[in-house]
Amino acid sequence: MKKQLYIVLIAVFCILLLDQIMKIWVKTSFDIGGDGNTMPVFGSWFRLLYIENQGMAFGTTFGSSIWAKLGLSIFRVIAICAIAYYFVKQWRNGAKTEFLIAIGFVFSGATGNLIDSMFYDFIFDYDPCISFNHLEGSGVFSDCGQWGTIETRHTGFLMGNVVDMFQFTVEWPSWVPWYDKNGDNQIFPAIWNVADGAISVGVIMIILRQRKYFPKENKKTAAVQAASTEENTDKTEE
Repeated sequence: MKKQLYIVLIAVFCILLLDQIMKIWVKTSFDIGGDGNTMPVFGSWFRLLYIENQGMAFGTTFGSSIWAKLGLSIFRVIAICAIAYYFVKQWRNGAKTEFLIAIGFVFSGATGNLIDSMFYDFIFDYDPCISFNHLEGSGVFSDCGQWGTIETRHTGFLMGNVVDMFQFTVEWPSWVPWYDKNGDNQIFPAIWNVADGAISVGVIMIILRQRKYFPKENKKTAAVQAASTEENTDKTEE
């Protein structure tokens, strides 16, 4: 039991550490705008592209008001607490190590992105004139010199941006029916980070391996179905 816990804690720690190392490195090493915020990694199909988003995984947002951002961050906190509670419950019930690791992936990913929102506005200098920080409808205005007065995001605890950097640049081949000659044909255009990847891997593991993770529930369901089928058969014979 303790060995399981240590394995998951190590996995969570490693994911959080790698996530924060990548984000801090990208944020302090890449320039904003032009070619200074990109770096090819594997030829023409994968690259690092430094951006920041004000919402959830893959840039999803809830709106421009302070309550939208605060609500999103609070939702993250509640979700993380719920995941931690579920993990402890499953661990005490003797769940498989692989399932606990999958839960740990989701937990570490959600926590990694929450760390950005909680602390990055205090760790790094805030520039309201950077495009990442523009937010129309926020009601917060900043003087950006030659660009004039611009609406920018709210700042502070739980209000920070999330740093993203990974992007697949593979495009759909021209023979597919939905290929657009004048548009963006990237297969997966979203820009993501280690935390997003951990959440995705954890969820995919749970979906694909649910029969392995919940054998008792599956057997119980099968037994109920078998009993129901037998009952229907007996009624038919009568």
